[in-house]
Amino acid sequence: MALSGGYSRGPWRFQSRVSRHVRTAHTSGGTVQDTHDGFLRAGFYRILQPRRYGGHEFGLPTFYRVVSEIARGCPSTGWALSLTAAHVLQVAAQFEERAQDEIFGDDGEFRAASTVMPVGVAHPDGDGHVVLDGTWPYASGSPYSTHYVGQTLRAPEKPGDPPGPLVLFVAPRPVWTLLDDWHGVLGLRGSGSNSIRMEQARIPEYLTREASLLDLPVEGGTPGSKLHGNALYAGRAPSLVHGELTAIMVGTAYAAADEYVRIVAERPLILDPDRTRAELHDYQRHLGEALGAIHTAEGALQRNAEDYMETCRRNVSGEAPFTIADDNRLALVFLTAGRMAWDVTQSILFRTAGSPHARDGERMQHYFRDAATHWTHIGPSTAEPLARRVGCDRLGLPSNDVPLIP
Repeated sequence: MALSGGYSRGPWRFQSRVSRHVRTAHTSGGTVQDTHDGFLRAGFYRILQPRRYGGHEFGLPTFYRVVSEIARGCPSTGWALSLTAAHVLQVAAQFEERAQDEIFGDDGEFRAASTVMPVGVAHPDGDGHVVLDGTWPYASGSPYSTHYVGQTLRAPEKPGDPPGPLVLFVAPRPVWTLLDDWHGVLGLRGSGSNSIRMEQARIPEYLTREASLLDLPVEGGTPGSKLHGNALYAGRAPSLVHGELTAIMVGTAYAAADEYVRIVAERPLILDPDRTRAELHDYQRHLGEALGAIHTAEGALQRNAEDYMETCRRNVSGEAPFTIADDNRLALVFLTAGRMAWDVTQSILFRTAGSPHARDGERMQHYFRDAATHWTHIGPSTAEPLARRVGCDRLGLPSNDVPLIP
């Protein structure tokens, strides 16, 4: 499943071996375990992981490209890969060397589900540990995660006082239970977005930090950027997550376009069965318009990923801090690219493919359901407040008081 030798820079003409392999595996009796094992062998989970702990440290453009190709083969699989492999960035950035040595261990096995929702409170036990209780929903990729990166609140100092600030924590797999509750969803049914439950779970206090995933302290560098000598580990999280989601949406849109090509090339005309829809100008135009938008979204995704990396570099070098305004701008570009991919998937490809392909079991219906479910995620739901923030930033007005999450 390695990438070498199998990718063409013209994705509208050729698929990579990776996306074809994933699609074939999921249509020929391959299991989720088989795919996971293939990812382990290929090192996909280690793309962003520090070399110090057995990773590749390739950077965001490469990671997003891989995620898009996997999503082109199966959107749920791309979702699960992306949302377990990317959270290494926050861990490698925010935690000190002692914590990272324990988290990554001798074998470097690290795959982490994560959600932004804070649940419960962290109670210190007086013995250098904190105790966690609660259920964290929508932990995508949790069935194959080795850790969970979550948020909670610091316990109040005195009974009756309000809880303290947000606490970021890393909980290893043995202290939490996977709940079998990812059922009945419209799409992304294979993403493993289960809830996880902790009951009196004890983790060392050094696996916690008072920090918010929506506003991580990164200006001037982080403990991780110093430890690893790489500015990649000195970036903000919200724009990064928007990039993950857009990489998945771009891959899903390409998958829908691939299926559209098959549909119009095989479907005969009603009044002239010796010809197919592929010969009609309207369907040629539909496909061309869709591909133009998808290529544009992919280009924006990759260019913005490079911009993110440059913003990290300038942050660490002291040239310019990585501000919340930078994060807002980068996030909005990613989100806009994702919206372009969603728009053509539903308004052109799904709509003009025809109702026979909206039936259960049809690939086009599958891609539509996955894309629609993606668009209900909390990330795309921040589009309006994020746009307002960027507008305020440009006007020189305060924007931090515009809440991204209701």
